[in-house]
Amino acid sequence: MQMFAVPLAAELKTDVELVGVYDVNPVRARLLSDAAHGMAVFDDFDRMIQEARPDSVIVTTPDSLHDYYIIRSLEAGCDVISEKPMTTTADKCRAILEAERRTGKKVTVTFNCRFMPYVVRVKELLKEGAIGRIHSVALEWSLDKSHGADYFRRWHRQMSNSGGLLIHKSTHHFDMVNWWLEDEPESVFANGDLSFYGPTRAERGERCWTCHHKSTCEFHYDISESDFTRSMYQKAEQEDGYYRDQCVFGDDIDIYDTMSLSVKYAKGTLLTYSLQAYSPYEGWKATFIGTKGRLEAEEYQSGFEKEEMNEIRLYNRAGERTTLHSLKASGIHGGGDSILRRMIFTDDVSDPLGQRAGSRAGAMSLIIGAAANISIEEKRLVAIRELLQEVE
Repeated sequence: MQMFAVPLAAELKTDVELVGVYDVNPVRARLLSDAAHGMAVFDDFDRMIQEARPDSVIVTTPDSLHDYYIIRSLEAGCDVISEKPMTTTADKCRAILEAERRTGKKVTVTFNCRFMPYVVRVKELLKEGAIGRIHSVALEWSLDKSHGADYFRRWHRQMSNSGGLLIHKSTHHFDMVNWWLEDEPESVFANGDLSFYGPTRAERGERCWTCHHKSTCEFHYDISESDFTRSMYQKAEQEDGYYRDQCVFGDDIDIYDTMSLSVKYAKGTLLTYSLQAYSPYEGWKATFIGTKGRLEAEEYQSGFEKEEMNEIRLYNRAGERTTLHSLKASGIHGGGDSILRRMIFTDDVSDPLGQRAGSRAGAMSLIIGAAANISIEEKRLVAIRELLQEVE
């Protein structure tokens, strides 16, 4: 709703017409329709396609269903705009790429990070050759105990729904690196564990709303606290039985909360990456080492005093440092969402940095996470060509 429906009906209403919405939960479908000024609500996906006759379908389902609706839409003659990740497994990825080739229609994947002004500035410096040829990248990403815990309350908590955080969340980060480097991954080795969430404490329940430990649990989440969660989730539960406030220490959680991996790229660059979902503060740090020096960039969203400027540090081979400052952007996803929407839905924005992402970019980001999941389970190095052999 916040990423597409409401903004498209407001800021881009002269460029985009929303002609229909389908959701398995009719309560949420009607709420979205109301928020987007009354587009038609359908109780059947095929009927929506036949009657509304859209040019493009925006897929915002749980991740494991992306492939189903992407392929159905392509086969119906529609282009597709999909939230990240494009899908959750290598098999589903190959099926999407094959359907796109077969139908001649196009898949666009919405990678918000490519449009964040700070991330874009890093891209510009690397593209200009500020540190020469890049040999290694280290990317450390930390989710705090508010943002990180939320994935363990929702449908994301099961690998079958989301592919785990290495796909659902890290696909953002892997796409950033792929885009920064203008390269594709070759192999992945990973480790991961469920160390903090899951059945790690005795004081737990099914969900926060009915939990006997709500007064003492630092992770208690009140689903009735905001109008949005109360209307979109609590009042919609009777339709599909989905609880938005499941216990973060539940027995059924099978995704990782602590992950690290190494990626080798086709041009030889090595990436080391880590993600934790229970940090005292939230943010990321990227370090690039190249033939001419070193670039450091970092941004923290919580736990620190808010600074007005982002900082990028450049070191030459003599150890001399140049510090660049850029004004922090406001808005959701680091100021990237509105720029992304305008680039996707209008023709008045040029794309000199290749920010628009198609199915190949979608595949190359999710496949790192898919390979990492296999590597963790089987304790081995996984070659990307092994997973995408049908499209190489």
